Amino acid sequence: MTTAALSSAPEAGESAELLSRDPSTGKPIGSVPIAAPEEVRSAVARVRDAATTWADLEARERRRHLDRWRRTIADRRGELLELLQAEAGKAPADALLEVNLALHHLEWAAVHSRRALAPQRVRSGLMMLGHTSTLVRRPYGVIGVIGPWNYPVYTPMGSIAYALATGNGVVFKPSEHTALIGQWLVDRFADAAPDHPVFEAVHGFGATGAALVEAGTDKIAFTGSVGTGRKVMAGCAASLTPVLMELGGKDAAIVDTDADLDDAADAIVWGALMNAGQTCAGVERVYAVDEVYDALLERITHRAGQIRAAIDYGAITMPAQIDVIAEHIDAALTDGGRATVGGRESVRSPFVDPVVLVDVPEDSAAVREETFGPVLIVNRADDVHDAISRANGTPYALGAAVFGRRRGRWIAEQLRSGMVSVNGVVDFGAVPALPFGGNGASGFGRIHGIPGLQEFTTCMSITERRLRLPVRPQRFSRSRVDIAALVLLLNRHRRVRR
Repeated sequence: MTTAALSSAPEAGESAELLSRDPSTGKPIGSVPIAAPEEVRSAVARVRDAATTWADLEARERRRHLDRWRRTIADRRGELLELLQAEAGKAPADALLEVNLALHHLEWAAVHSRRALAPQRVRSGLMMLGHTSTLVRRPYGVIGVIGPWNYPVYTPMGSIAYALATGNGVVFKPSEHTALIGQWLVDRFADAAPDHPVFEAVHGFGATGAALVEAGTDKIAFTGSVGTGRKVMAGCAASLTPVLMELGGKDAAIVDTDADLDDAADAIVWGALMNAGQTCAGVERVYAVDEVYDALLERITHRAGQIRAAIDYGAITMPAQIDVIAEHIDAALTDGGRATVGGRESVRSPFVDPVVLVDVPEDSAAVREETFGPVLIVNRADDVHDAISRANGTPYALGAAVFGRRRGRWIAEQLRSGMVSVNGVVDFGAVPALPFGGNGASGFGRIHGIPGLQEFTTCMSITERRLRLPVRPQRFSRSRVDIAALVLLLNRHRRVRR
């Protein structure tokens, strides 16, 4: 996933205002103040003060505030949908889907935070007879969230909502490309919970993101590219600030011999082209086994050929990404691939029409690097084992899709990905109870689900002696009876259970 949150955007001579533009037209649509480093530190300090009271609330009380926020967003959804189209360049249907998903997750986080925070009793074991053992979870304090531009509501909400639900305050640095959307979310929270100023936004380019990393937050949740993620981690290393990394993807779909090819083609084309291909967990590669390859390619080519930029999906939000898309198309064709839909001529800034490429070598940059545009590579696999090997063949391991009846689940479990949809695409992202995140170069940590709630908590282990037993080997005053008890316990481990 590409972001410029810590990029080397033109810092020198920055104006005091960040001007936001419509990516489809280049016209200004609004501005927000750029936060200097001292203003970022002040925001973190203010949120920290307010977070103490917020954390002391009962989970059900925080839920009431979050429910009011959700209703406020829903009541004023027209404003947000308009912003998503104007600032993020989204098609109306894509904007509507994103807002629905975000509210779905906000509701789930508010409802289930009490369960995630509940003290958990664990068995103490023979060594600690007479003791009770409990795991207690508490909020970190202040979470710094650095968000992306491609899903400026849904993606950061996976950190923001879950952090707030567990009693943290949040300082949010939206992408400079979608700053108005980020500020709108903060303002609506202030409308819903005016007595709890635990959610603030800071705006700017790379310097603002770097300032947030260095401002003394208790954890950073970052979504963006691998390169920028490394910078975030390096900045956090100095203060040992923990990080959650949701990075890029080069997600693959595998199509087995018994797949429903019409359904698979329909889902794959949507997974590749939705949001102009600017989806970290969207489909960029397809590996179809030899027996069904030609029939699947015919269906994908037909469907993708009917889709048009500026009608079915919107503009490329970040202008620099158009260069990456063009370079990958050129690389695929230079390396021996060919296009069945579109080609270099599909790039017509700020839009890119669908491109379907075939016979692209696995060592091509078009296969190995994240394109983040409406470009789909469909390659033939000898068999399902070859398809699995190729799908696992990049450093990325975010999401994946598998199409097949008999072996679908088995194939899914062979993949390195953090998430897999069987007979669907990106379905896991719409299930709030399922953790969202990747492995390898796609990052670590999870948002969504109970693990996503617990991601924003620290844990404390507590043992409590309830009974004073006659055997107490964990003392300097231990007797021969205590030593004998230890020997008995040790001998237990010599027995092999069958």
